[in-house]
Amino acid sequence: MKTTYRTAAHDAIRDALREDTRVVLLGEDVGHYGGTYAVSKGLLDEFGPDRVRDTPLSELGFVGIGIGAALGGLRPIVEVMTVNFSLLALDQIVNTAAALRHMSGGQFSVPLVVRMATGAGRQLAAQHSHSLEGWYAHIPGIKVVAPATVEDAYGMLGAALADPDPVIIFEHVQLYNMAADIETLGPTELSGAAIRRTGTDVSVITYGGCLPKVLDAANELALTGIDCEVVDLRSLRPLDTETVIASVSKTHRAVIVDEAWRTGSLAAEVSARIVENAFFELDAPIARVCSAEVPIPYAKHLEQAALPQPDKIVAAVKSLFGGRP
Repeated sequence: MKTTYRTAAHDAIRDALREDTRVVLLGEDVGHYGGTYAVSKGLLDEFGPDRVRDTPLSELGFVGIGIGAALGGLRPIVEVMTVNFSLLALDQIVNTAAALRHMSGGQFSVPLVVRMATGAGRQLAAQHSHSLEGWYAHIPGIKVVAPATVEDAYGMLGAALADPDPVIIFEHVQLYNMAADIETLGPTELSGAAIRRTGTDVSVITYGGCLPKVLDAANELALTGIDCEVVDLRSLRPLDTETVIASVSKTHRAVIVDEAWRTGSLAAEVSARIVENAFFELDAPIARVCSAEVPIPYAKHLEQAALPQPDKIVAAVKSLFGGRP
């Protein structure tokens, strides 16, 4: 049966609300409107306003409410409309949610899940389109995941709700309409990378919304005789360094595709770990494909030009082989 990423995310929230009365959903437009990306459509009618709550436009306020609810024994799911708006709640996430277990000597935990849309590609302009996952992956005390498949869109939420510490889930806006044939959906791990395509010539490492582009590029490269192994990081904190190093040690080349800006990016962190752990396995320099270092443009042709695209990934891979056709 065909299931979309949007439907999987919706069903994960619905099933969590059904199975555990401690679970509540709150955020901007999650109730009457059904969510900015229609992920919570129908949940207010089924569960009522005590468990599905529309909030004012105040990320600092309603993320703080989520932290308080978690400390009080609930299992809140807080939806932030876009990653850019989450910056208004950085104090709550970084200074409170991430730090409370450590600052209390282990006496308190914050079982909070924050979901947010991330990424570009839908002409939503610079205040709605950036990929700031790496900022959150920098912070100890939280887990950061980026589900890139329908299965993970469903399974990671349940695992996040079961975790005693804060979990940030990044859902790329370009993935919501993606569909896959799924028999059953169930829980998945919050840690561990996944090999989405096995190969022998080069490891292409990515996460989230870039995964479909990387798979398209890998298929194109296969026609030229270059066999790509595609690594989906899935979890950005903690990073599964072991899987990355094992892949690079097999292929001896690495390309990292990251929709964030190159400077200070998660791609830079992955590059550093490869150099630290597998430098002598490399037969070519590490290549990175990232977004142009500009605020994401509104104009469609400029937005597409600013983002990683399959042709840029193909070119980066070929450069590691001396540009062989």
